[in-house]
Amino acid sequence: MIKHSLAVAAIAGLALSATAAHARDQIRIVGSSTVFPFSTAVAEQFGKTTDFKTPVVESTGSGGGMKLFCSGVGVGHPDITNASRRIKASEFENCSKAGITITEVKIGYDGIVIANSKTSNSLSLTKKQLFQALAKKVPVNGELVDNPYKMWNEIDPSLPAKKIEVLGPPPTSGTRDAFVELAMEGGAKTFESLATLRKSDKKAFTAVAHGIREDGHYVEAGENDNLIIQKLEANPDAVGIFGFSFLDQNADKIQGSTIDGAEPTFENIASGEYGVSRSLFFYVKQEHVGVVPGIAEFVAEFTNEGTWGEDGYLLDKGLIPLPAADRKAMRASSTGMAPLSM
Repeated sequence: MIKHSLAVAAIAGLALSATAAHARDQIRIVGSSTVFPFSTAVAEQFGKTTDFKTPVVESTGSGGGMKLFCSGVGVGHPDITNASRRIKASEFENCSKAGITITEVKIGYDGIVIANSKTSNSLSLTKKQLFQALAKKVPVNGELVDNPYKMWNEIDPSLPAKKIEVLGPPPTSGTRDAFVELAMEGGAKTFESLATLRKSDKKAFTAVAHGIREDGHYVEAGENDNLIIQKLEANPDAVGIFGFSFLDQNADKIQGSTIDGAEPTFENIASGEYGVSRSLFFYVKQEHVGVVPGIAEFVAEFTNEGTWGEDGYLLDKGLIPLPAADRKAMRASSTGMAPLSM
């Protein structure tokens, strides 16, 4: 038994040595499509201004990125994953089981916009109306029934007489997670019957509030938000769901809907007035720091004031920055590679 244990330890040691000896010379980043433009901009700047290679950034969605990131230690696995919502307890547990120590970096804020083509009239919606348009089951006359609404004006006469056709992210997307939590739950709670259900059976309430209809009125458009924008241009009657940065970068083609009286603007998201906004993150695999060159330096570039500060270059990409005190604290935490605990 002792010999067997020594043999296993020797093999493990050789594997680690081989990993170090054949380390990648280029950082690999996966994850959120929303954080992708910010991460790409930092990667390009990092490649231009340092002796390190430009990191490879892939848009896999927050959930897909977490799965890849938490699958193991070694150069066959990503070094960093981006996320448009905080890491889930189950994902943290998977990472821990795989021997991964995580540093969490909160980079700023983003709004989730409901947008359509500028060739159509802009929409003024409430969270309640969004829930009625997209939920799998909705209350009608006191009963929870399969969603009967086919047209926007069937929900409210003030809305257009157009088919409900919403292009949105798949279940693996952090944008989808945040949308159902912020918009769908917010809308569900406006119904007295569902608010009562939330108090008595939170799990049952969440199932209703997070359940997206599957009858063709909500179309999963993948993790590529640029593709949604192209589809909105081609179909002026359709509506899309994606991050504020994509609205900001395509303001000549699309327009954001007002939600509960607030427009999706930089100022309204930063102040919290726009009610469908969330925090953005990236996560660093500590076991790869010092093995894959440049990780600590990349984190330093991302958390530099000239990058994510109030006059940083990421503002041109649509990032809403953290308050100054929060940036200072997060910079200290990430520079010191503080381990995340949940």
